[in-house]
Amino acid sequence: MACTSEKEDADATDVVIYGGTSAAVTAAVQAKKMGKSVIIVSPDTHLGGLTAGGLGWSDTGKKEVIGGLSREFYQRVYDKYQEDGSWNWEDKADFGNKGQGTPALDGEFKTMWIFEPHVAEEVYDEWIAELGIEVFRDEWLDRDNGVSVQDGKITSIRTLSGKEFKGKMFIDATYEGDLMATAGVSFHVGREANSVYGEEWNGIQTGVYHHKHHFKVLDQPIDPYWTPGDPSSGLLPRISGEHPGVKGEGDDKVQAYCFRMCMSNHPDNRIAFPRPENYDSTQYELLVRIFDAGWDEWFGKFDLIPNRKTDTNNHGPFSSDNIGMNYDYPEASYERRKEIIQEHRDYQSGLLYFVQNDPRVPEKTQKEFQKWGLAKDEFIDNGNWPHQIYVREARRMIGKYVMTENELLQKKPTPESVGMGSYTIDSHNIQRYVDENGHVQNEGDIGVPLPGPYEIAYGSLVPKKEECTNLLVPVAVSASHIAFGSIRMEPVFMILGQSATTAAILALDEGIAVQDVSYEKLKKRLLDDGQVLTMADQIVSK
Repeated sequence: MACTSEKEDADATDVVIYGGTSAAVTAAVQAKKMGKSVIIVSPDTHLGGLTAGGLGWSDTGKKEVIGGLSREFYQRVYDKYQEDGSWNWEDKADFGNKGQGTPALDGEFKTMWIFEPHVAEEVYDEWIAELGIEVFRDEWLDRDNGVSVQDGKITSIRTLSGKEFKGKMFIDATYEGDLMATAGVSFHVGREANSVYGEEWNGIQTGVYHHKHHFKVLDQPIDPYWTPGDPSSGLLPRISGEHPGVKGEGDDKVQAYCFRMCMSNHPDNRIAFPRPENYDSTQYELLVRIFDAGWDEWFGKFDLIPNRKTDTNNHGPFSSDNIGMNYDYPEASYERRKEIIQEHRDYQSGLLYFVQNDPRVPEKTQKEFQKWGLAKDEFIDNGNWPHQIYVREARRMIGKYVMTENELLQKKPTPESVGMGSYTIDSHNIQRYVDENGHVQNEGDIGVPLPGPYEIAYGSLVPKKEECTNLLVPVAVSASHIAFGSIRMEPVFMILGQSATTAAILALDEGIAVQDVSYEKLKKRLLDDGQVLTMADQIVSK
């Protein structure tokens, strides 16, 4: 963090947004709608983050609490699928209406919650173009000396290309929280011990088996060694030899990443899964043992999106989640992050090739899977591979207010709501280890139902006042690991992006710190703009 004595320039942009995620787009749109100058400085070439990067099977939770610009995004998706030529690989009538937590198509409110990646990106790009919002793409923050701060306020940011962007208000809309961290704002990486915030589902969760992403789903335990029963033969690949830690204690590990794959089974729109240059079939020995144990749910998360495509997510004890291979990603250099991303791509592309081609894969599974391939008309500038890895969790700000499972489970009231979440408290696996019985096991997968939608505090979007007074963080929000597991859904990020900008502009207009914004004024503007702040505001049929 570099400090300067420069006075705020008159030509500074009102709101500078760093990041290219869905939250970055709604943040920019809101600024423009409120009559302010705004730019997006994006390290990404493509806007939309995961929403345009393969996660087309939206984690909606309760659609009744998705309002404002977030809902407008899904309305714009609906409009896209009313256009001629939008159903080019299947008839609209054949798609069905299945979604996650809500029907895919909602004719009453004209929203569509399930979509193809390129459609989402088109919606974002067209939205930005309509409003004339300037976007600087492929611009990476100089994380060593690229943030200038004066009197607790960011005055400008500089990217590795040498460009400088002066601003009055700043929003960090990255998954990684790079601007926040470079500005000297406090953050956490990993799981807090349950004792830190009085939680139950944070910390190490050995012996907890939710969902189906553990080895207890099998009829028999799986031996972790090359020669079964012989530890001296060594562990199979992708099993840690480290002790998993004590249940309830914290660690510095983060939940697994993967790519949300867009596959097609249309003969004219699929490309066979390529054999990676460094393909190594031994990386999948553990999967062979799982197949041999009778597991037959390979297709369990091939969630269908329009035009005979999928949003394919992790499913089962050994799948697309690359468990344990991302621990240093949150704070890693750009070069190291690229290595981690490439390793994840090699692992996942090798996995697909393995299941489609290795003779040890059950014949029934293999023959069915050979009907699938990469969608030819998606991610065409990236080898038909998603351009965004699923960063389920990286840095999380320690801000003015920290959201925990206690607010989500409604054990504690939430102050000053700026939006709502409703998805299950969720974490993917974090470790794969050898348990006390000498068998392989996964740890960290959590799924805790909620009593209902919950409110998200304004204080979770802003740093502590002594750290920075003109920065808001709608993605790497101030939340414990397990609370973030629910908040981290893309519809919520869009909600928080809009709310963050609204608060930034209210602070700007009054010449005050973002921490000092009148909540009553903020609340009124958010409600006027269609945000849902409490269950009293939910959007229901008339």
